[in-house]
Amino acid sequence: MRSVQKGLMAAGVGMAVNIVLAIVKIVTGVLGNSYALIADGIESSTDIISSLVVWTGLKISTIPPDDDHPYGHGKAESISAIIVSLALFAAAAFIAVESIRELHAPRHTPAWFTLVVLALVVAIKETLFRFVSRVGHQLNSTAVQSDAWHHRADASTSAAAFIGISIALIGGKGYERADDWAALFACAVILFNGYRILRVAVNDIMDTAAPDPLQKEILAISASVPGVVRIEKCRTRKSGLGLLVELHVEVDGDLTVRRGHEIAHEVSDRLKSSSLPVQFVMVHIEPAPKVQQPPKPH
Repeated sequence: MRSVQKGLMAAGVGMAVNIVLAIVKIVTGVLGNSYALIADGIESSTDIISSLVVWTGLKISTIPPDDDHPYGHGKAESISAIIVSLALFAAAAFIAVESIRELHAPRHTPAWFTLVVLALVVAIKETLFRFVSRVGHQLNSTAVQSDAWHHRADASTSAAAFIGISIALIGGKGYERADDWAALFACAVILFNGYRILRVAVNDIMDTAAPDPLQKEILAISASVPGVVRIEKCRTRKSGLGLLVELHVEVDGDLTVRRGHEIAHEVSDRLKSSSLPVQFVMVHIEPAPKVQQPPKPH
């Protein structure tokens, strides 16, 4: 529960920062004749929605299992990551359309003070990306990591706007539209980040197996339990911040049912008490094959 609180806190900090930055960027863009900065402010507005979606997804994922959801509500976390990626695609499309339209409209050179605002924004958003990304990796949360990449996308659009405005100011007359080209470049960055978030989230929804190093750790812990002869199968899938594990454990076929049951419980308890994010374990006990003894010599 404490880990979920860290994720909720990271999403909450992101929302608060994005509200302030969205207002500052849009107002500065209007006053400073920079469409790239206005577009950047609009992208920050989608960040607010994204952080809210992540926060809501994490809250739902903590609801305990019930009759309708016996494996819990962890998939809400992956669904929220998909919504965040779709929000990135929508933001990129909107900015691209408006930037292309602005390329054909009369333009004024952006004001110099827009560069100061953008430099501060890049520094703040990159710091926020590193903070939220660290929390996301600690929790193994697809949604929190997607929120972090949304912050990185915002930092990228701000950096692109900074370069575009700098070119417009240095180049002077005839270079006013560099700011719009910068916004178009930022769209490509946003689309790429949206794709990488969507790919991971869809893999979670499709019950993709855990990475090999993690599965090897699960196998090693399970095999270390006294009475376990061999792990015949290991299936894993991610749900929310944790893993659901199904094991086929081979034991001596001459053991009592009670002893086999005890071994299964010990395997489950060891995995749940380990440092791995294992939340649910299903253990199926099977008799180990009899070792064929060589025939006695006559």
